[in-house]
Amino acid sequence: MSRILAIDYGRKRTGIAVTDTLQMIANGLTTVPTHQLLQFVQDYVAREPVERILVGLPKQMNNEPSESMKYIEPFVRSLRRRLPDMPVEYVDERFTSVLAHQAMLDGGLKKKARQDKALVDEISATIILQTYLESRRGC
Repeated sequence: MSRILAIDYGRKRTGIAVTDTLQMIANGLTTVPTHQLLQFVQDYVAREPVERILVGLPKQMNNEPSESMKYIEPFVRSLRRRLPDMPVEYVDERFTSVLAHQAMLDGGLKKKARQDKALVDEISATIILQTYLESRRGC
């Protein structure tokens, strides 16, 4: 089998998570500067078998797309142009930052580590990916 890659897109930095090859476990991979994201994804897909890419879909509480979609949509269009055979899907990412902070608290991370925005982005991408995996399993 191949991996699933998840992206928590941000204007400055982007969190990335990936499954194992059996697509059972979501793991944080890294955080990259957003201006390097397209090249990073392209390089990763060239090295590793990836079945699909998930991109966090930011929605407001009223279910309307958030303001950040104006940055995410051009990225997704570019990604689809560069990797035309790769399925790219949006996954609702509401509350992932809150859940990431809670996971950091539950994990006993010190205040300094919890303030690491790159770590929050990576954990958020992991939560997006885990949510997708659970929805496929019907959990």
